[in-house]
Amino acid sequence: MSNTKEGLLFHKIFKNFKKAIESYGLIEEGDHVLVGLSGGKDSLALLELLGQYRRAGHVDFKVTAIHVSMENIPYQSDINYLRTFAERCGADFIHSITSFDMSTDKRKAPCFLCSWSRRKRFFEVARELGCRKLALGHHKDDILRTLMMNLTFQGSFGTMPPLLKMDKFDLTVIRPMALVEEHELVALAEAHAYVKQNKNCPYEQVSHRSTMEDVMDKLQEMNPNVKSSMWNAMLNVQMDYLPKLMKEKHEHEEG
Repeated sequence: MSNTKEGLLFHKIFKNFKKAIESYGLIEEGDHVLVGLSGGKDSLALLELLGQYRRAGHVDFKVTAIHVSMENIPYQSDINYLRTFAERCGADFIHSITSFDMSTDKRKAPCFLCSWSRRKRFFEVARELGCRKLALGHHKDDILRTLMMNLTFQGSFGTMPPLLKMDKFDLTVIRPMALVEEHELVALAEAHAYVKQNKNCPYEQVSHRSTMEDVMDKLQEMNPNVKSSMWNAMLNVQMDYLPKLMKEKHEHEEG
């Protein structure tokens, strides 16, 4: 790796990328990994890092990138750019087109239905290709924001794990950038001149997730190491110091 500022940045990111793969057992010998390539900085970085990991010879595995377009959403990514980028990273490229019907469930927001339709198509293509791993470009900040959102709005302590086995689909979702922070990916996108894809989705709007970004920024002002503290908290759940319902007693009294 180069000793330039850009080289040192990539080395730091790749170090944590490699650490996540090895710490959580994300990629194994002979895997065929399908990468969800949206065209945003996170998915582009994921594909580039996977390419570097393959070239380094840590594990022998195959990578295929898939970009899913929604035919009823009026924006289009630069498919030629995505294809060229994928091939440069040593990955095959698939462009798949699908759609979703908003009338099927009016209780759900269009963004949710669109996202689920894309994810469903990922699963279908993974099954067609015989892929057992689906790699998504979520980073550390995404995972911590999801943790905070679940605590705040769902009343649950959980998030998007680095590895999630989905037995229903015979597929494992992996997030190799789980230990990489977003500001590092922003810097990498600028340093490597990623082409920003135009998005003019009519359903895109400010969400609780963007509001949670502001909350995380406030917490970081209080404690610059808050991200590390929150991550360690997920690995250090002290069950003895959390509330416990007396289920056996209640069941006995009801009986």
